[in-house]
Amino acid sequence: MSTPLPIHKLPPLSSLRGFEAAARLQSLRAAAEELHLTHPAVANQVQRLEESLGVKLFKRAGRHIELTAAGERFYPHVRDAIITLIHGAEGVRQLQKSSPLRVQVYVTTSIRWLAPRLAKFHEDHPDVELQLMTYSVDWAFDEANADIAIIFRDTPVPEHLHWSPLFSSELFPVCSPSMLEGGTVSPEDLKQFPLVGVYTESWSWDSWLRLQSSSSTSLEEAPPRDHIIVDTLAAALEMAVRGEGVALVNGPFADDDIAAGRLTNPVNEVVETSGEWGVICHRDVAEDPRVMAFIDWLVSQVD
Repeated sequence: MSTPLPIHKLPPLSSLRGFEAAARLQSLRAAAEELHLTHPAVANQVQRLEESLGVKLFKRAGRHIELTAAGERFYPHVRDAIITLIHGAEGVRQLQKSSPLRVQVYVTTSIRWLAPRLAKFHEDHPDVELQLMTYSVDWAFDEANADIAIIFRDTPVPEHLHWSPLFSSELFPVCSPSMLEGGTVSPEDLKQFPLVGVYTESWSWDSWLRLQSSSSTSLEEAPPRDHIIVDTLAAALEMAVRGEGVALVNGPFADDDIAAGRLTNPVNEVVETSGEWGVICHRDVAEDPRVMAFIDWLVSQVD
């Protein structure tokens, strides 16, 4: 265990800047101008430092001031300490600048929403380097390994975390238009199609059909013709585009395919559910310029 430092022996640290500048410039007024302080403020810093040390640090020399013998002895230590702190602070700043911002994102969110937009972010913020970390199973914010995350939540955010909402939770099915013969179908009719489920998602075809159906029939009581389970929504959407089944979407991840005519909502209905998509990070990094720039940009991308 490290030995405790004798903190009580430290002089008032807020006075060291004034002392260093006054000693170097041989003028309290010049020191005040350099530090953007008033002359009395710098004089007060020097007085507090002298009272703490119990010695005089300056003596008058005509229109200027000079260091006393005690001041001459003390000045190199102060200057070295300030230089050490400056180098340490710059090292930390450079470390932050050189380290990429670690962004946790689900596979589908990355492929279907974020990745196609990242070139624009890099164009707008060339000094911010991002490192995407895709997750397919764990839905929680990985606080130990990610700086920021785009996640879905349906429970309150812990007090130590900062949350910025992106889009609400809206469930709707999608399939290839080639699977439909006469336009839209009813939710009950969907059970005649191969339904593609995602085992890692908190919502399910069963819950969606319960919300849509006038009866309480569930998948267990009246199972669909072919219920397929995959590990990501990206896989489910790919199967839907290829006409191999109907996928259930929560979020804007099928919007581009719908706009292009590759997918359609076969029931022409959307169900709003609890929960929302958003950006999460620790409160202590929420005002980091890189984090703020990324969150503001993400919010601006929401239609």
